[in-house]
Amino acid sequence: MTTPAARGVIYIHSSPRALCPHVEWAAGRALCRAVNFNWTDQPVLPGSQRTEFYWEGSQGMGAAISSALRGWEHLRYEVTEDATPGSDGGRWMHTPDLGIFYAQLDTAGNTVVPEDRIRAVMESSHGSADALVEGLGVALGQAWDDELDVFRHASDTAPVVWLHKVG
Repeated sequence: MTTPAARGVIYIHSSPRALCPHVEWAAGRALCRAVNFNWTDQPVLPGSQRTEFYWEGSQGMGAAISSALRGWEHLRYEVTEDATPGSDGGRWMHTPDLGIFYAQLDTAGNTVVPEDRIRAVMESSHGSADALVEGLGVALGQAWDDELDVFRHASDTAPVVWLHKVG
């Protein structure tokens, strides 16, 4: 039985210049092939670079890529894996201050928060609307989105089109 093909995107939002070749090597090792990223300046953080890279591989490759990139404290990145028939996708976000966050994605790219997690947030909020909002924000990775958002907007001229919050 063959593993269904998966695909996704590696977004390196900021990397120190000296780290760029190491990031390529780590991603290539996870993908089992050499990769060459097209690096550009990251205007939000002078002296750093940014890139986006489309990948294809087997299911679970998004986790392997994200794990390969983990550990460099000055690296900001996201890795996505699109959903495939019979498997949800995923998104891994990393910032130097927050570490790594994982979210399951459905076929439309929406973050999926499991029922048990929602129930735990509801129970721990003890009826406080503020605590409920805060708990759901944690479950959705809001702190990671907030920190990475400025780096995403700095790449508005990049070929990837980001979906923004509506409403």
